[in-house]
Amino acid sequence: MKIYLDGKYVSKDEAKISVFDHGLLYGDGVFEGIRLYGGRIFRLEQHLDRLFNSAKAIVLPIPLTKQQLVEACCESCRQNKLKDGYIRLVVTRGVGSLGLNPFRCKTPSVIVIADTIELYPEEVYREGLKLITASTQRTSPSAVNPQIKSLNYLNNILAKIEAVNAGTVEAVMLNSQGHVAECTGDNIFVVRRGTLETPPVSAGALVGVTRQAVIELATKRGIDVSQPNLTRYDLETADEVFLTGTAAEIVPVASIDGRIVGSGRPGPLTLQLTEDFRKLTRTDGVLIGAK
Repeated sequence: MKIYLDGKYVSKDEAKISVFDHGLLYGDGVFEGIRLYGGRIFRLEQHLDRLFNSAKAIVLPIPLTKQQLVEACCESCRQNKLKDGYIRLVVTRGVGSLGLNPFRCKTPSVIVIADTIELYPEEVYREGLKLITASTQRTSPSAVNPQIKSLNYLNNILAKIEAVNAGTVEAVMLNSQGHVAECTGDNIFVVRRGTLETPPVSAGALVGVTRQAVIELATKRGIDVSQPNLTRYDLETADEVFLTGTAAEIVPVASIDGRIVGSGRPGPLTLQLTEDFRKLTRTDGVLIGAK
């Protein structure tokens, strides 16, 4: 396995960063998770736009251009002979001193890991996922804005711990007003009387790349899509609920806090959008090309 690390492709065992890197010491950095389907990197441009926006928001200069990052991602896939897989693109603040001051870090580090991934077992996509509602709240936009995909995911990890301790793997996160934000790693959608609803950015939802793709696919089918504030009641009384994410893709939800959603099985609109999304991933993306 070869990993891109600051301009070089090194083996997994050689891929090391300093213990003084502020990405390790303070979670000071940003990242993107990106999918590769049939030799195409799905919506790479949108992922890179979000990466640069996240970096700009925390005053982190990325030492490569977007085109250089495109090539680093493509070459990482070629180096690892991947046609289908997952890319983790990371930019850390770089090596600095003990202390919070980011301006003592002279050179940010860029890391690209290309590998295979399976977030959920296949039966979850057939039968649906069980969710709980976490007591851990989604980070407020007035603190660290959730639109920043930073390396500090402790807020989400605490909610994930709640889910695992409850016997499942995913949890709904609410904001301080009690509105649904998203799950620990995925956006959430509600189907109600043939229409589609998903929490707005103002509630703490990330502008997910898969989320946006699903909105586009639904709109193309003539399905009304809105982004209202949602409560637990809206989830509990929905006809269908599903999650979207780069690694997860589209995941049907069977129950929330022990309450069955709809029929307790993947609903017709969820299944239709899943089929549409899988077709889209085979035609929309940057070709990695041959080595």
